Amino acid sequence: MSDQTVTTAAEPTTDGVVLTSGAAGKVRALLEQEGRDDLALRIAVQPGGCSGLRYQLFFDERNLDGDQVRDFDGVNVVVDRMSSPYLMGATIDFVDTIEKQGFTIDNPSATSSCACGDSFH
Repeated sequence: MSDQTVTTAAEPTTDGVVLTSGAAGKVRALLEQEGRDDLALRIAVQPGGCSGLRYQLFFDERNLDGDQVRDFDGVNVVVDRMSSPYLMGATIDFVDTIEKQGFTIDNPSATSSCACGDSFH
């Protein structure tokens, strides 16, 4: 039996990660390109980078014990139980400007980050 929490987010909260509508739209577009509707966006924190911890965002079909699953505009976002404390209140957005394109993570739990912005502490 899986110990999985499923919630639906309508408003930004501080009890987990938040995916903006822009980011959810980009994730949906990527899933449509792949022709898959059975995948979730998994957000994990792993050791690495200059500051000690690194974010990982990838599509996943697995359901692990302790996973927290939230729905954002039809996109399932999954966070494992070890990464969850590091992502409390974090907001994931997608930016597409002339200067920068990609997913960004605004994490109030990160006390510092490296100059390249690839890792945090």
